[in-house]
Amino acid sequence: MEMMFYGVEPSFWLKLLLLLVIIWLLLFSFNTIMRSLLKVEKTKMFSHNHVNFLHKKIDWTLRIIFIVAIIVGSIINILRDPLDSILFLEPYFIAFSLIYVTEIVRAVMEWMYAKNRNAPVFTITQLMFLTVLLLSLYYTNFFGFFG
Repeated sequence: MEMMFYGVEPSFWLKLLLLLVIIWLLLFSFNTIMRSLLKVEKTKMFSHNHVNFLHKKIDWTLRIIFIVAIIVGSIINILRDPLDSILFLEPYFIAFSLIYVTEIVRAVMEWMYAKNRNAPVFTITQLMFLTVLLLSLYYTNFFGFFG
């Protein structure tokens, strides 16, 4: 029997690191393969690649709205009974919603304004792959890593 320190088993951090590396490799591989198949140019990592000024304005408006929603939702759920929190006001739920909404907006803006007609296809397939991956992680208890 493994000893537990502060509620976390000793191998937790190693398992978490391994899981994060696997997820990163899956996402990186999928993006690389899809970019080459669809002939979509690679963008800079960790940068906001806006299609045009309108996209930039919409994106930043959404980010501000979601930041306010995270703050307000957190306050509301903190004031409630911990077992009676509202799911759609949880910060993780709002953060995932932000990712989905901004990526859908990106796909629409790419569809309307991008020169490469495969750019919105790449964005939507990327979002679908992320959805399948996150649902797989959730329903398999993180592929059995933390079961």
